[in-house]
Amino acid sequence: MSQTASSNDVLTTDVVIVGAGPVGLFAVFECGMLKMRCHVVDALDMVGGQCTALYPEKPIYDIPAHPSIEAADLIDRLAEQAAPFSPTYHLGQQVEKLTRQDNGRWLVETGIGTRIDTQAVIIAAGSGAFGPNRPPLDGLEAYEGKSVFYMVRRRQDFAGKKVVIAGGGDSAVDWAISLADVAERVYVVHRRPKFRAAPESVARMEALVREGRVEMVVPYQLSGLDGADGRLSAVRVATLDGEEKALPADALLAFFGLSMNLGPIAGWGLDLERSHIAVAQPGCGTNVPGVFAIGDIATYPGKLKLILCGFAEAAQAAHAIRPLVYPGEALHFEYSTSKGVPGAA
Repeated sequence: MSQTASSNDVLTTDVVIVGAGPVGLFAVFECGMLKMRCHVVDALDMVGGQCTALYPEKPIYDIPAHPSIEAADLIDRLAEQAAPFSPTYHLGQQVEKLTRQDNGRWLVETGIGTRIDTQAVIIAAGSGAFGPNRPPLDGLEAYEGKSVFYMVRRRQDFAGKKVVIAGGGDSAVDWAISLADVAERVYVVHRRPKFRAAPESVARMEALVREGRVEMVVPYQLSGLDGADGRLSAVRVATLDGEEKALPADALLAFFGLSMNLGPIAGWGLDLERSHIAVAQPGCGTNVPGVFAIGDIATYPGKLKLILCGFAEAAQAAHAIRPLVYPGEALHFEYSTSKGVPGAA
């Protein structure tokens, strides 16, 4: 991977991709297959987005041909897939300004002074500037980073520990399944017996409950923390009726989703719907010509927030952009099976 430092010079490319998560990385591949050069900008100092920053060891189950793949491994493979097209990465910097130029092209400017002249922009910023939704518990801050966590970087950090997992979505269920293999005890706290996770994952967790490897604590919600010096001894939970009990715990994993903050993107004149960018199908174009949005940040009727859907949107956007980069040139589309990939053996 190549990465440029900030410069007073204006760089030139065909497409700027804002966001180096899995969907942004796949967009590099799709654009490359159509002979379009890409620069990729991300506020994180590494590629991978949430997959790298929040849950590198989390197993992902809905990637075609991979019954299970860890998030970090998926990012490695996507970066490898993009590499033959020599993308330029601008990491650790945020796009601050997006300006339409007199010639119809865009000038993209980052907070550290990088300037890129481009024909089109693909916003693949995932959840934007994301942060965890924290449970409203007294004294929570004293435990954060020591025994209260909002992500799992290394599964082995919880080996032999009593772990309380709070939440009802995919992250809570997936980590209950995964940590059951290494933790001394796993409790899952949720305010109701119905979970929002993938049905197959819920079935796997329920099987672990029947085997005695996971304990379901429903209908309960978090009510307090017991411990000292940032180290938990118990997590207190309560029903809506006020019935309370304490779960012995070494760690609390709170999975209540991410709060979205679009940051500078919110000021780019895009149609927004509840902190998401509205796009038209097919093509994932926004209301601003030459600007496209794909992945979790994009919304349209029937949208599914799945990585594989983001991959399809990356292909749609690349094909919609090509006529802008090569106006008047017919596309004789070939499948990758017949066309091959540059540099591939």
